[in-house]
Amino acid sequence: MIPFNKPYLTGKETEYITDAVASGKISGNGKYTQKCQKFFEEKFGFIKCLLTTSCTDALEMAAILIDIKEGDEVIMPSYTFVSTANAFVLRGAKIVFADSMQNHPNMDTSKLESLITPKTKAIVPVHYAGVACEMDTIMDLAQKHNLYVVEDAAQAIDSYYTGKDGVKRALGSIGHLAAFSFHETKNIISGEGGMLAINDEQFIQRAEIIWEKGTNRSAFFRGEVDKYGWVDIGSSFLPSEVIAAFLWAQLENLEEIQKVRTQHWDNYFKQLRSWAEEQQIGLPQVPEYATNNGHMFYLICKNIEQRTALIDKLRKQDIHPVFHYISLHSSPFYAEKHDGRDLTETDRFTDTLVRLPLFYELNPETVTKQIIS
Repeated sequence: MIPFNKPYLTGKETEYITDAVASGKISGNGKYTQKCQKFFEEKFGFIKCLLTTSCTDALEMAAILIDIKEGDEVIMPSYTFVSTANAFVLRGAKIVFADSMQNHPNMDTSKLESLITPKTKAIVPVHYAGVACEMDTIMDLAQKHNLYVVEDAAQAIDSYYTGKDGVKRALGSIGHLAAFSFHETKNIISGEGGMLAINDEQFIQRAEIIWEKGTNRSAFFRGEVDKYGWVDIGSSFLPSEVIAAFLWAQLENLEEIQKVRTQHWDNYFKQLRSWAEEQQIGLPQVPEYATNNGHMFYLICKNIEQRTALIDKLRKQDIHPVFHYISLHSSPFYAEKHDGRDLTETDRFTDTLVRLPLFYELNPETVTKQIIS
């Protein structure tokens, strides 16, 4: 059987977890938490990083930090996972969904300004498949209309955007805030896990308080205050050292993992290109301003019938592709709250996109042979 995903273990995970347990500090914000956070800050240029128990938690922290209130509007793609929207809905926001581009599930930035109203508070670009949204336009609009930008970089570790100034920046380092995922389906994993990246210094102090259940506990342990207490809203967003220790073993092998995954992606593309042209099936597109981090390989079928037939064919061979997402604007929870605009491209991707298995130990040729046969 070839599963859709198989978590890759480097061999050091249990060693570091044992070390964390033996240290007597396993509740969080210990040695491994700090090592991971420093790694991200130094490698990718984030001003401050805070590990969380999930990307969902990081997004919820972002919504609190930018002070989302009842009636605020937040612009985001409809073609995304429910956590992107939930984090802001929980604070009372109205979600204004943007359509996807014609050639990529990322939001169509050429149509964003028409969605901005006096109630708009933030734009949340989602870097689908680890491929950058067109961030210059988004940041220019944010500056023009005094909006916050929260990057949903759940799939975008070690991926980059080159702007009109020619500078190459890590995804997650461009917006005011960003959220990453280390779920077991991602390139770098900790089972469950995530991270908030902070790129605007005004948020650093409050983020740490929200992270620690609304207390200034971290400042107390650094000797900055003589006692700690409840000073703001917050929750238990801080992960245990066990999660951080697992993540550290992965981060030590980031370059090797990325090398193998991008090789798999390239092999898929080369082996399927001719077949896809014959079948009128689309392959993933990576714009000139973006890089490919090998997070996922997908196909865009002509219609839902073709996709269903392809999935059925592969599953009969014990190969397990998946499709997603169901457009959020047409979901049972939000359909009546949506403003009624047709999101044609989003609906097309909902009906036609299928993800192929992609994990470290995969041999892509075993999948492509069955697709082409």
